[in-house]
Amino acid sequence: MQEYLDFFTANPMLILVWCGLVIAIIAMTLMSKLSKVQIVVTQEAVALINKQDAVVIDVRSADEFRKGHIAGAINVPAAQLKANNLNLIQKYQHKPVILVCETGVTTNGIGRLLTKADFKQVHALRGGMADWRTQNLPVTKR
Repeated sequence: MQEYLDFFTANPMLILVWCGLVIAIIAMTLMSKLSKVQIVVTQEAVALINKQDAVVIDVRSADEFRKGHIAGAINVPAAQLKANNLNLIQKYQHKPVILVCETGVTTNGIGRLLTKADFKQVHALRGGMADWRTQNLPVTKR
């Protein structure tokens, strides 16, 4: 036990960083559990699209969208959604919505905005388009 106390007193900055990381992990875990935005993997996304007629909303820029996107996806850049310009997707409020970005990082924040705007079923694609391409799922440029 004395060894631990010696370590703590000799490395206070390391202990503070470690405690901060533990708190961050706990906070992120709680936020994901309490969030109304469901994270889905590619197989779940395909099932939602095929069985529940889910709408895919691609939040990447128009240039990235033109380079390749999921068939039938609607391109609404994240900046436009963050500015509460939801008129392009308001009609999909009661349908399942799958948000897609390049890596899956941006979609959580956008998903929270949509749930606040009374969208009922909001999903975010884990790994984004990068994971979609890795799984060799179809991508279109039309």
